[in-house]
Amino acid sequence: MSASFERPVRIRFSHCDPAGIVFFPQYLVMTNALVEDWFNEGLRVDYAHMIGQRRIGLPIVKLDCEFSRPSQMGETITLTLNVTTIGRSSIGLDIVGHCNGETRFRAKQVLVTMSFDTGKSIEIPGDIASALAAYAPSSPSIEAQRS
Repeated sequence: MSASFERPVRIRFSHCDPAGIVFFPQYLVMTNALVEDWFNEGLRVDYAHMIGQRRIGLPIVKLDCEFSRPSQMGETITLTLNVTTIGRSSIGLDIVGHCNGETRFRAKQVLVTMSFDTGKSIEIPGDIASALAAYAPSSPSIEAQRS
């Protein structure tokens, strides 16, 4: 069984639109912060160092979002990250926001490791690939995807 990474997020005034619910792009800001926390705390890979000194980025190259129910200011939603695929240069993620047993949104993302120096995708560096192993989905097709 693969590991998940979770983080509670308090819905703030700044997340909401005039209707008093989370303005949908704010969910992407939350998922980006979740990925950064996951790298720092879950993978033990210093995200700021990876971006600033190593000059390795993780842009989203594919995104599919589903918004099931609105979230309101004052609520705390839990964001849960699961790795769905690991490729040579890509990481597939499934991020679910839920509150009180209800799914509020789901984001399926594909991130690609890239060099800021060349602007091109690169193979997932060894230290990151090793750290990802704890989160790898339980599927025999993962190694096939890395080749």
